[in-house]
Amino acid sequence: MARVIGRRRKRRSGADAVAGTVLRLAVLLQAGVAPDAAWRHLAAVDPAAAAVARELERGASVVAALRDRGGAWADIAAAWEIATTVGAPLADSLRGMAEALRDAHAAMDDARIALAEPAGTARLMLWLPLVGAVLGMALGFDTLTVLFGSPGGIACLGGGAAFLFAARRWTGALVRRAQPAPGIPGLHAELTAVALAGGVSIDRARQLVDAAGIAAAGETDEVLQLSREAGVPAVELLRASAAHARQEARTGNRLRAAALSSRLLLPLGVCTLPAFLLLGVAPLLLSVLSTTPLPL
Repeated sequence: MARVIGRRRKRRSGADAVAGTVLRLAVLLQAGVAPDAAWRHLAAVDPAAAAVARELERGASVVAALRDRGGAWADIAAAWEIATTVGAPLADSLRGMAEALRDAHAAMDDARIALAEPAGTARLMLWLPLVGAVLGMALGFDTLTVLFGSPGGIACLGGGAAFLFAARRWTGALVRRAQPAPGIPGLHAELTAVALAGGVSIDRARQLVDAAGIAAAGETDEVLQLSREAGVPAVELLRASAAHARQEARTGNRLRAAALSSRLLLPLGVCTLPAFLLLGVAPLLLSVLSTTPLPL
């Protein structure tokens, strides 16, 4: 139980620590604290901020220090670099990134919770054939001798092991396919909004976002085209599009988790149940036949 609680705490800290640090940093910047001083203030209460502050003391830039930490910090580094390059409000940009990061992590947590039951059930069912073999031994049948000491038993053992291996691989592939994609949905639109908030042109904003290594998204082009045609600022449209992308990702994660429950029936019926028959039922029948005298 303690290990489970520890893992949950670790997962919460990994999911929320970056967003929490960035949000506190945005508050300090909004209050007029200089960026380097804000990192030093946070260093006293935040281990992640302390690591960045140490890098700043060694002469590294904020962007380099954040990128060195990897993961979600690399996305924060991209937002920081774009905002400081174009002169966009840094505090507002960081607040938006913190919200996007929390939405993305909440979606991943939803997916993990939804996937836990079908994935756990699938792993449990993989033990069914072995449980059948052990049950036969508990009932007094010499299933081990039959499985390892007779041609029919060896054939059942090989076939059952092959079915179990196939079931494990098939189930693992289905679970991996249902996992949410890493990263922040709508990140390209979010960073483009940060760039445009600094007053640069759309082409310049796209160049900066592309230079940050963020994969282009078709939704961003659609929003920018709408902005041109309607003659309205694109910043809020882009942020609304990014929020919509995160909500769609959350819904998609739940739908994939729901579909996984029915898809896992395929390896169960095609592989796990035949393995149960070969490892659990067939040895019992062979054991009975080997101990039953043939009629004269």
